[in-house]
Amino acid sequence: MSSLSFAVRDSATMLRRNLLHARRYPSLTLNLLLTPVMLLLLFVYIFGDVMSAGLGDGGGGRSEYLAYLVPGILMLTIGGTTIGSAVSVATDMTEGIIARFRTMPIHRGSVLIGHVVGSVIQCVMSVVLVGAVAVAIGFRSTDATAVEWLLALGLLALVSLALTWIAVGMGLTSPNAEAASNNAMPLMILPLLSSAFVPVDAMPGWFQPIAEYQPFTPAIETLRGLLLGTEIGNSGWIAVAWCLGLAGLGYFWSKSLFQRDPK
Repeated sequence: MSSLSFAVRDSATMLRRNLLHARRYPSLTLNLLLTPVMLLLLFVYIFGDVMSAGLGDGGGGRSEYLAYLVPGILMLTIGGTTIGSAVSVATDMTEGIIARFRTMPIHRGSVLIGHVVGSVIQCVMSVVLVGAVAVAIGFRSTDATAVEWLLALGLLALVSLALTWIAVGMGLTSPNAEAASNNAMPLMILPLLSSAFVPVDAMPGWFQPIAEYQPFTPAIETLRGLLLGTEIGNSGWIAVAWCLGLAGLGYFWSKSLFQRDPK
């Protein structure tokens, strides 16, 4: 068997293992999904009419704010779901299964690849579920073409991949699952500090650089433009650059940590 076939076979096995864990123990994923769903319902039904006043044209009510809000909530969903990846990796590292894998004739990188691919699949499924809730309460994307829908899905998958690699690195550096959950919390906090809920221009001047110069704001603006037909500008290229940079950083960081001999 060639080295590539060997790696693909073992990575597929590890992917099945992680998907089985997610299916048998769904409580973590469901808990992480609860936050974006609750925020969606809270901001639409409690604050929707008021928050819409902060939009550029003075606001068109709850339905217009729902359309503005959904892209940010979908990115928040990805950030929350990847926290589960950090917890899963930390659990594997502390419960001894990785030490067992090291003694077996398996491709060493397949463990991390299984976690990453499994997390991306879970992120996409989580986005679909939260998107279904948004559609159920009135979200519509009538202006998006089939190509724009494909680009939107590709962007969501790319963001999922980038954040998952960062989450894997956080899990590898954590001494236990609880610490991993805390270390990965910025992946859910950063979307709250972006343009997910209000335009950057509507924020205080001192806070605008925090919201603008981070990975989530260009990704949200790009997704918003694809789904709603708003102006994207250079946000698309910036979002892709952020994703590629974070994915590369997370990959080499995780690989370096994982290849270290256990103490």
